[in-house]
Amino acid sequence: MMQNNGDLNAVSRTGSSPLYLLDASIYIFQAHFSSWQFVSSVDGEDRSAFYGFAQSLFRLLRLIGYHRAPQAVPEVQPRLAVAFDESLFSGFRHRLYADYKSNRVLPDDNLAWQLKACRSLCQSLGIPEFASEEYEADDLIGTLAHRYHQQSPVVIVSRDKDLGQLLAGDTDCLWDIQQAVPKTRAVLNEQLGIWPEQIPCYLGLTGDAVDCIPGVPGIGPKAASGLLQAYPDMPSIYAEPERIASLAFRGARTCAEKLLTFQKQAILSRQLATIVCDCQTAELAAFSDASLALQYGNLPHWNVIADHSVLGEAALQKADLMRLENAFRSLDPLRDKEGTV
Repeated sequence: MMQNNGDLNAVSRTGSSPLYLLDASIYIFQAHFSSWQFVSSVDGEDRSAFYGFAQSLFRLLRLIGYHRAPQAVPEVQPRLAVAFDESLFSGFRHRLYADYKSNRVLPDDNLAWQLKACRSLCQSLGIPEFASEEYEADDLIGTLAHRYHQQSPVVIVSRDKDLGQLLAGDTDCLWDIQQAVPKTRAVLNEQLGIWPEQIPCYLGLTGDAVDCIPGVPGIGPKAASGLLQAYPDMPSIYAEPERIASLAFRGARTCAEKLLTFQKQAILSRQLATIVCDCQTAELAAFSDASLALQYGNLPHWNVIADHSVLGEAALQKADLMRLENAFRSLDPLRDKEGTV
């Protein structure tokens, strides 16, 4: 598949190794709610979320070049960190707006175990992983992206377009590993009709039913895009509301009244949709930059992972465990032929 990822290969040719930031929840819950794949333990316990995340993680490691033979590995190794969500109903956004994500439910005991198992898998592989009860995974990704974006291209591994607001440079991109081509700032601008940094203002205007962000009633996607093509951001819109009626999009004449009526709600909605890029957590404060690099040969052997990590606790059915083993061994085929240590 890598030969199809032209834009990603271009990122890799910029002279510095990209920083890959994986949004774990997207792939965990995609697998959990999948209607076509159910994975269980030998005791019949649901393991779909854990199995799906493990498959996605191993695939990502292969796609970013970890599977190359030692002599083919570049001087600067791929760098990766993974962010998890643990702030449902406890994060700062819920204090700002009680109905934020009120359509969600806390995980049951089984899913809670699988979420912890996904973090444990990263730990057993030596991959930096982060979670917070105060900040969402998006905020943790935003903080790392902001910290490193001047040093190297940032590749955010997710299918959530809201994370596009973090693309600060032309070589940064949003990449769903299930799709062929990553999306740069220019691609998102072409698709959305606005620039990535305008996404919080866009959601502040339209709202977001997925996260229960209210927005401005009566302002839809076309009106929001029209406003943000004429104004750079929400403060600029509210600075000159008298201009809005003359804009060339349908419904422009009635927009100003709606915006002024729901101004406080619009500003709050934009705040809820804005990703924090300066999270203050003990994990991030103590984080060592060197641990981002994926050094070839540092992954433990499969037998160690299968017998002494959360993979053993998951007690997957034999066929599912074998599929994970094949995916894992493909990362380091030369060393696995040598046997275990």
